[in-house]
Amino acid sequence: MNKYEWFVLLGFITITVFFISLSFKNKDLAVQVKLPKQFSRTATEGGKLFNKNCMACHGQYGSGTEKGPPLIHKYYEPNHHSDRSFFLAVKNGVRPHHWQFGMMPPIKGVTRSDVEKIIPYIREIQRENGIF
Repeated sequence: MNKYEWFVLLGFITITVFFISLSFKNKDLAVQVKLPKQFSRTATEGGKLFNKNCMACHGQYGSGTEKGPPLIHKYYEPNHHSDRSFFLAVKNGVRPHHWQFGMMPPIKGVTRSDVEKIIPYIREIQRENGIF
């Protein structure tokens, strides 16, 4: 092999290892979630909205997936990420700052009223899991 071929091979290996390491790190972030015995009426509605709009990336009950972080995590407790941060995330998207996931885009079609129902759903699960 000439120098150019070695350089290309080394670049390919480096990129492959980088993406594999991100994949393993993200998969290891999913958490076990305990559910409340009963949700409030607002949280029950919020759960349906969460499943429709958020679950694909944030996982069932906010437990996380390889696409998005767990919301049932101390990073998202109210003193660190207030309810306002959830409204802003849905409206504007989020640059990665705690996790090695890509940028979260704004979520089209999810209204402020929807987020007002989703937040209690997440907060009630967080509370059951000792987040606050």
